[in-house]
Amino acid sequence: MTAVRIALVTGANQGLGRALVEGLAARLGPDDLVLLTGRNAQRVADAADLVRGDPATRSRVEGRVLDVTDADAVARLAAELGDRYGGVDLVVSNACAPLTPDRPQSEQADAFIDVANRGAHAVLRSFGPVLRPGGRLIVVASSLGTLGHLEPPLHHLFDGACLDDVEKAVESWRSALHDGTAQELGWPRWINVPSKVAQVAAVRAVAAERRAADLKRNILVAAVCPGLVDTALSRPWFADFSQAQTPAEAAVAPLDLLLSAEVDPAAYGELVRFGAVLPWHGGTPPRDPEGLLAG
Repeated sequence: MTAVRIALVTGANQGLGRALVEGLAARLGPDDLVLLTGRNAQRVADAADLVRGDPATRSRVEGRVLDVTDADAVARLAAELGDRYGGVDLVVSNACAPLTPDRPQSEQADAFIDVANRGAHAVLRSFGPVLRPGGRLIVVASSLGTLGHLEPPLHHLFDGACLDDVEKAVESWRSALHDGTAQELGWPRWINVPSKVAQVAAVRAVAAERRAADLKRNILVAAVCPGLVDTALSRPWFADFSQAQTPAEAAVAPLDLLLSAEVDPAAYGELVRFGAVLPWHGGTPPRDPEGLLAG
């Protein structure tokens, strides 16, 4: 990597995103820059102030407003960083919209899909091209992102798909949610499942095109599963948090992956959980809400 590193985390106002910023700011050098991004200007500013005030912080921290559902805004920020710094080194697509059990999931689908899926697609499209040698781009997903969590008739939509095909599959699923045919077509009741599979499929699609060139430049593109994290997003779904991690605990494995000196080719383009690759074709369709966010 270059002497001064540039890192960026989306959805970083709170929870895992802020913990990742805190970890990067503690582990990078004093000349390095960590960009804490989110949609709400005040929350971004407050979170950046908190990280800067942490005694463990070593690097520079800057808050930037970024709405990942605005693909043009994502592209502008990537271009700005490319022009100003010659690219970026560490990018984490972490943004996620709330999903609560007290409302029909079809009513929450648009906001959820726009952030988790369209947002991840925008980050992959815009920040992939500006990764510098030694760079890392990871999408925070879930163990539910393996293909086996979908019914077999749906596998062809994501297996070996290019990013355009993944986007078409997501929009087809979205339409089925709105017209009431999703379950008839075999889509899981829990919208987190297809969303996570699509996130991992998007990573695999981009990685398939970049693999040879990236490995020569020690660049990693991958998805990560942080495990169950005790956050405001997961709290509504679980009664027992005895096995949940704090955001700081959950950030450790992704940070180790981001800051690893060399890329493990076996992890490139894959879903990684606590340092181990999860088989793309693994998993079974979940039958209850306890599987929704546990991965």
